[in-house]
Amino acid sequence: MPRGVLEAIIGHLNRETNFGGYESADDAEAAVADAYANVARVLGTEARNIAVVENSTVAFFQAMSAFDFKRGDVIVTTRNDYISNQLAYLSLARRCGVEVRRAEDLADGGADPQSVKELLRDSHVRLLAVTWVPTNSGLMQPVEAIGEIAEAAGVPYLVDGCQAVGQIPVDVAKLRCDFFSGTARKFLRGPRGIGFLYVADRALQRGDFPLYIDMRGADWVSANDFAPAPDARRFENWEFACSLVLGMGEAARYALEVGMERGGRRARELATTLRGKLGGLNGIRVLDRGSELAAIVTIEVSGWDATELSKLLRTTGINSSASLRAYAVIDMDEKRAASALRLSPHYYNTEEEIDRVVETLRAMTAKGRAAS
Repeated sequence: MPRGVLEAIIGHLNRETNFGGYESADDAEAAVADAYANVARVLGTEARNIAVVENSTVAFFQAMSAFDFKRGDVIVTTRNDYISNQLAYLSLARRCGVEVRRAEDLADGGADPQSVKELLRDSHVRLLAVTWVPTNSGLMQPVEAIGEIAEAAGVPYLVDGCQAVGQIPVDVAKLRCDFFSGTARKFLRGPRGIGFLYVADRALQRGDFPLYIDMRGADWVSANDFAPAPDARRFENWEFACSLVLGMGEAARYALEVGMERGGRRARELATTLRGKLGGLNGIRVLDRGSELAAIVTIEVSGWDATELSKLLRTTGINSSASLRAYAVIDMDEKRAASALRLSPHYYNTEEEIDRVVETLRAMTAKGRAAS
């Protein structure tokens, strides 16, 4: 996190320590409003269209719960959606009799817009849900092209932008989505434990609201009736951490100051460099596929479990993470990979750091071959 993000969080926690939670929330009302405005600017929308929730997955599920799925309904998605989203689809299939249909992939990776178009011709389709950048790959899905198809078909469109926000410029108008979920952390460089949901005006006008609506999201107007909030706030919960909201707002402001396009381009250039250098090493297989790739590099290292390798790299000062088969069963099985090491450079990284990662992995693979 940038220093300003940390200071925003700690500053509010200090106020809570000295004055109490309710009082500090009242004092921070204007700053919280600014945080909403900054997040909205990142997405190219208005503050009234932003709901603040605990994380990107909660945001995604809040949006899904706005649909009264029943037996025979169809959810159209892709073969590379995030694991928690895929589990939610399968849970709906088991509990409600919903059918899950996945679009075919293009030859070089990513959902085929024509396949999506054909699937949306079925009148039973209630929702199209797509993860922009999956957790286990640098793939960038063609979300704008898919959005045009969804709008033409009149099918509500939900985009998971968790791995996209902060490294790819976002314009929800160009996406033509009804909902967009995101997180403060990852490439936006905000705190963990806070996220947001964009709710389009047309979704609000349809009267969409979450299944379990909260006292922040609605007014209890009579013994047997309630009225949802007029804006995206209807998707929020009354209790949230003001300190994290302020941290997220500062992260959004900082990202806008850096420049979403400028910072994202730099991050993806570093990823391209890293991907190219790692691809030339013996014992390393680059797993990323797609015509356009994000600033996430995934590799399989011969003889290594990615979880153990990630732990070892951390002792050398290199941060990485492991993506396991269970996180993306379809994609990982197609790639015949049990696990993948995930390296995610950002704009503040340097070419020298990229080279150090490459040399460290080169030495590890060479040592592994010598031992065998």
